[in-house]
Amino acid sequence: MAILKAGTRMRSAVCKAEVMVIAAPAGEVELSCGGAPMVGSAETPPAGGAPAAGADAGTLLGKRYVNTAGDLELLCVKPGDGSLAANGEALVLKEAKPLPSSD
Repeated sequence: MAILKAGTRMRSAVCKAEVMVIAAPAGEVELSCGGAPMVGSAETPPAGGAPAAGADAGTLLGKRYVNTAGDLELLCVKPGDGSLAANGEALVLKEAKPLPSSD
């Protein structure tokens, strides 16, 4: 578990995914990718890991992922095979806001 702040970069321990924190809640958060805890971008992840079954939906480059409360937002800066989760809750792809009509 770690206290996150905007601008923090994290990497997956089981795939090539890397994310940047855009918005974070006040308390500690346990980020995971592919079912394994994420490590800081400066740390070297252990070799030979693979995403766990059910946590292998993948992350997409340039997409934002949010939790259901909306207080955690991550930007994928490097795609990977693992899916993102925070405190055991799967993160979902953030949808674009519809533009107002110009009628």
